[in-house]
Amino acid sequence: MPVRLEDVLRHSTVIAADPVVRAAAGVVPQTQLRWIHSSEVLDIASLLGGGELLLTGGQALALASDERRTGYIHDLAERGVAALAIETGSVLPSIPSSMISAAEEAGLPLIELRRVVPFVAVMEAINSQLVSQSAAQLQQADQASHAMAVELSHGGSLDRILAVLAAATGSEVVLTSTAGITLASAEFASEREASASLDGSGEHQSTVQIEVPVRGIPSARLTLQVRGEADVNLARIAGNRSVDILALALLQRMPPGLKEMAGAALIRAVDSGKQNWRLQELAPAAGIPVSAQVVAVVMRSSASQQLRRQVEHLLDPGGQHGASYADNAELLALGVLRSGNAQDERQKILAGLQSLEVPEGTVSAVGPIASGISSAPWSLAEARLTLELAADVGRFGFEGTAPGRVLDAQAFAVERFAVHSMDEALRRDFVSQQLAAVLEHDAQRQSKLVETLRVWLDSGCNTAQAARELHVERQSMHQRLQRIFSLCGGDPRGTGRLPALHLATRLAALQPK
Repeated sequence: MPVRLEDVLRHSTVIAADPVVRAAAGVVPQTQLRWIHSSEVLDIASLLGGGELLLTGGQALALASDERRTGYIHDLAERGVAALAIETGSVLPSIPSSMISAAEEAGLPLIELRRVVPFVAVMEAINSQLVSQSAAQLQQADQASHAMAVELSHGGSLDRILAVLAAATGSEVVLTSTAGITLASAEFASEREASASLDGSGEHQSTVQIEVPVRGIPSARLTLQVRGEADVNLARIAGNRSVDILALALLQRMPPGLKEMAGAALIRAVDSGKQNWRLQELAPAAGIPVSAQVVAVVMRSSASQQLRRQVEHLLDPGGQHGASYADNAELLALGVLRSGNAQDERQKILAGLQSLEVPEGTVSAVGPIASGISSAPWSLAEARLTLELAADVGRFGFEGTAPGRVLDAQAFAVERFAVHSMDEALRRDFVSQQLAAVLEHDAQRQSKLVETLRVWLDSGCNTAQAARELHVERQSMHQRLQRIFSLCGGDPRGTGRLPALHLATRLAALQPK
C-alpha cells in the first residue's frame, strides 16, 4: 500500500512536532509520499523529483521577501512536491498568511510544525518504510516495462503498448507530441471506477508527466492520470522505465525528421569547431543554405530545454530554416537571415528574445552576422565572449540574475576587438596613457569621472542625455566635464584625441578590479 501523508502525520516522530495542516487540508488523505527531504535552500525545487514531503526549519523563509516566499510555494507545487512542513518558533513565529494562501491556491498541503523535532529521526523512520515500498514498486515497474517491450516486439500499436502501462499503474495514459497532438492513449478502469463514472461521482486524480526524447531530441510527453487508490509513485517509476521503449516505438513509427536531427548535429559541430567540410555537409541537410547569412544565439537558463521551441519559432517563424541544441543549462541556436536587410532581421531577433518570458537568471547573447555557414563558429564564439565580458563590465548594467537580459555582441565590438588584438598589459598601458590623471583623481577621491566620461562619449557628447543616464543634475554634469577636461588636456571635441579617449574609457572597464 502507498505511504500517505495522513499516515505520516500520525507517526510518533511527527506527532512530537505538534503538526497542524494550514493549507490544502482536503487533499491530505489522498496525498501519497515518495520520499522525505529536509532543506533550508529556497531554490530546492529543481532538485526534487516530485512526491516528496519537504521539511524546513524556516530560517531562510524568515529572511526572505514575501514575493520570494510565495514563489517558493509555487515552485514546489509546480514540481509536484507532495507537501511542505515548516517548523515555527523563535526564528519564524508563524507561517505568513501569503504562503498559506498561495499553498491553498496551488493545492499544496502546508503543515506547521509547532514544536522542534530532529528532522533526521523523522526521515530515518519514514524513509525506511518508503525504501521497502520502492523496492516493490521497482519490481512492478520492471515487469510492466518488460511486458511493454514484448508488445513492441510483436508489432503492437502505440495504443496497445500504452494499455500495458495503464493496466499496470491504474491510470489513464496519453502520449502527445511536442506540438500537443495526441499520438496514442489508453485507459484502465476498475469496476468500481466504471460505476463511479456512470453515476457522475469522481475520485481524486494525480497527474504524472514525463518527457520522451528520441535520439536526444524532445519528441513527446507521456501523461499518466492516476486515479483513486492507485499508487502514484508506481506510476512515476513505471512511466520513467517506459521512456526508452516508447522512444523506440516512436522511432519505428514516426522517426524524427532528418532536418531536425541534422540541425542538432550542425549546432554541435559549430560549437565544437569542426572542420569546414563537416559544416557544409550538415547545413543543407538541416535546411540551411551554405552561403546564407546566419546569426548565433547563446542562452543560459535553468529552462533551456523548455525555451527551445520558443527560440526556434522566434528565429524562424516559418519553421523552414534554423537549428538549435540544448545541453544542460545552455541553449545554442542558429538563425538564417533571409531578407534583403540582415541587420533589421537581427534586430527583430534581439527584440523577440527580450520579449520572452524566462526564469530569473536567464541571460542571452546574440552574435554578429556571419556570412556563410563556415563563419557560424565565429558568431557563436563572439556571442559567448559577449556573455563573459558582460559579467565583468558593470557599465552595461549587466546583472547575472536579471530575468530576460539579452546582450548584443555588436554593442561589445570594441571590447571584443581589444580582447582579440591586445593583451592585458597593452590595454593597461593604453588606458594609462590617455586617462592617467582622471584615474588618479578617481582613486584618490572615490569619484567616478572615468565612468562619467565614458557615458558622455557613448551618448555622442550629449550632455543632457548623459546626465539622465547617470542620474545627476545637468549643472553637476557640466562641473564634472570641466574637471575631466582640465585633467586630460582640454575639451576633446573637434580634436583627434576624442576617439582615443573613447576607446580608453571602454578598455578601462575591462581591467581587473
